[in-house]
This record gives sequence, C-alpha cells and structure tokens, in this order.
Amino acid sequence: MNTTFKTVSSSHITISELMLPSHTNFSGKIHGGYILSLLDQIAFACASRFSGNYCVTASVDTVNFLKPIEVGELVTMKASVNYVGTSSMIIGIRVEAENIQTGVIKHCNSSYFTMVSKDKEGKNAPVPGLILTNLKEVSRFQNCVKQIALKKEREYQKSISTFGSIENILSLNQYNVKVELQ
Repeated sequence: MNTTFKTVSSSHITISELMLPSHTNFSGKIHGGYILSLLDQIAFACASRFSGNYCVTASVDTVNFLKPIEVGELVTMKASVNYVGTSSMIIGIRVEAENIQTGVIKHCNSSYFTMVSKDKEGKNAPVPGLILTNLKEVSRFQNCVKQIALKKEREYQKSISTFGSIENILSLNQYNVKVELQ
C-alpha cells in the first residue's frame, strides 16, 4: 500500500492561450482537434506534476464540447487530479473562453483523461495517494469511481453480447438503419 499522499491542489495546472485564425476549422470556429491537443498537454502536465514521473495518455474518457470558441478569445484550461489508482490518474479539465474585450467568460468544454505514470524503464510506476480536502474533491472522486464501474460494465456487456443473433438483428428496426446482409 502506498504511504505517500498528495493533495488535489498540488496537481492544479492552469494554462491560457489566445486563439488565432490558424486554429480555426472550415466554419471559422476553433478546431476541436486543436483543443484536444491542448487538453492532452495539460493532462500530461497535471499527471506528471502529481506523480513526479513521465505520464502517458491511456484513454480520453469524456470530451464534451459545450460551446464554440471564437478567434480572438483567451482560452483557459484548468486541470486537477480527480482520482488515483495504483499507477493511473483521472485528470479533470475545465475549458473556459473569455472575450477579452468584454470580459465575458463561457464554459466551453469539460474533459476527463486517464493518465498512467511510467518509470525510467517505461513500466507502470506507482502514484501517490490522494488527499481530499473538501466536498467538491470528494464528489469528483466518487464520480470517477462510478465512471470506472460503468466502463467495466460496458466492457463486460460487449464481451457477452451476441450482435449477430436473429433477435438483435430484428431489433434494429427501431433505429434509422437498414440491414442488407449478403
């Protein structure tokens, strides 16, 4: 059992970047792929700060694009460790965009990345335990526990599903799909 513990606040990372025309997609909004790249960077920094090790992205568990980001807005990302396992951490990230002329701030994205701590040989390395100091941190930790359980249940259901069964094929008529097996 790990005897080293760190607070959630010791993992806090904040980055800000002005959104430029070169970051846009074909509709003139900031490209989601660019935001994903920034999210991965801050998740790495947060996990590495907390663990004291090099960290890799194991999964991007949730990315909710809530509002578009415009050219000229100042994007601020705030990350913290919400959950720790043996060598893994779930990093919660909040993305806000500020119109720097009006001062109006909007919540644009919430994301959760699972990061894994690595030692110098590239093997999984243990991470410190997590000290929860307020009810928000406890709530975030409990939400991660629920999400992990749901993820395991989905994987289990996939492993026992019989997608090709007649019953499953016939049930597809309730969806916007046409089955034309050959």
